Amino acid sequence: MNDVVLFDEISTASGHRLGVATLNAEKALNALNGDMIRLLDARLSIWAQDDGIAAVLLRGAGDKAFCAGGDVRALRDALVGDPEQQWPNPQAEAFFTAEYTLDYRIHTYTKPILLWGSGIVMGGGLGLMAGASHRVATASTRIAMPEISIGLYPDVAGSWFLQRMPAKAGLFLGLTGAPLNARDALLCNLADHILPQDGWPQLLARLAAAGWHADSAANHGQLTALLGELEAGNGDALADSHVLRCLPLIHQLMNKGSLAAVDQALRHTAFEDAWLAAAARSYAAGSPSSAAVTWEIFRRAKHLSLAEALRMELVLSLNFCAAPDFREGVRALLVDKDRNPQWSYPTLATVDQHWVAQHFRSPWREQDHPLAALH
Repeated sequence: MNDVVLFDEISTASGHRLGVATLNAEKALNALNGDMIRLLDARLSIWAQDDGIAAVLLRGAGDKAFCAGGDVRALRDALVGDPEQQWPNPQAEAFFTAEYTLDYRIHTYTKPILLWGSGIVMGGGLGLMAGASHRVATASTRIAMPEISIGLYPDVAGSWFLQRMPAKAGLFLGLTGAPLNARDALLCNLADHILPQDGWPQLLARLAAAGWHADSAANHGQLTALLGELEAGNGDALADSHVLRCLPLIHQLMNKGSLAAVDQALRHTAFEDAWLAAAARSYAAGSPSSAAVTWEIFRRAKHLSLAEALRMELVLSLNFCAAPDFREGVRALLVDKDRNPQWSYPTLATVDQHWVAQHFRSPWREQDHPLAALH
């Protein structure tokens, strides 16, 4: 399965090399599986130690998607196929531990990582994009964290980066799964530059012709300047930002003091804005228990470090896998495709706080946590 991620190295005018990693599952919209995660993490580790590598480029095969998220269908199959219902489930523990380790590596990578976030960027794909030092969007970029629709929550460091958006927009996105375009991505701190849709070849040519340095800080600055120059010549027509247009109302919605009040507003307000109305419908169709836990995550994660957030998320993910709504959500959306999930808690009013608190219960002592080494 080594071909699920393609690796290449490009020579540059200064004698340095650029490492290029391409997620290579185009038919599956480059959805992340365990093999892809392990291959990418191992190569990033090698490139980090290679003095000849000046920067890393990360993209997805094809034009439709950088990465449409983790392979949740395969994960559900593993859960359904476990007659003993182990907790934590070993396949889920291995997958999420590897994925969050990779996310942490990208967030803390010393060398520049340029991520070409064109097309669909969802879930686990956004986990990769959010951590990259230089994140590029294009006119076709469509970002979302739609986990509420499958009985999950915004993970892959979502508890950390959703906090870093204006006017509680991150909480709104986590509760509704509302999609973002390129301008939204800039506003929400999920992208740094918007380049032409067909700009990858020109970008590679400019990167190869650049004079790179032994100093990573200098290379970071140089890459930022180069992307800024290319961005200035972007003639693509870009849609206006949904988030900017709706930000005052998002702020008002998310500051009602309780999830119950937010729930009532999202379900019973006749929103004139089509994007906001669609977000409200997505919330109403989603898992009420996911909404309740997401609200509590946002409260608890406010002052957590990245490492602390990922440790919390590993606990959360394994508890979500043990609960019924994740399996049911994936069944309804991706297996039977009836889009009629039967949630274990059909309304927010039926979700009790004990159920919410159970999702934060760790199966390990602190020193035995699989991500204990993150700092």
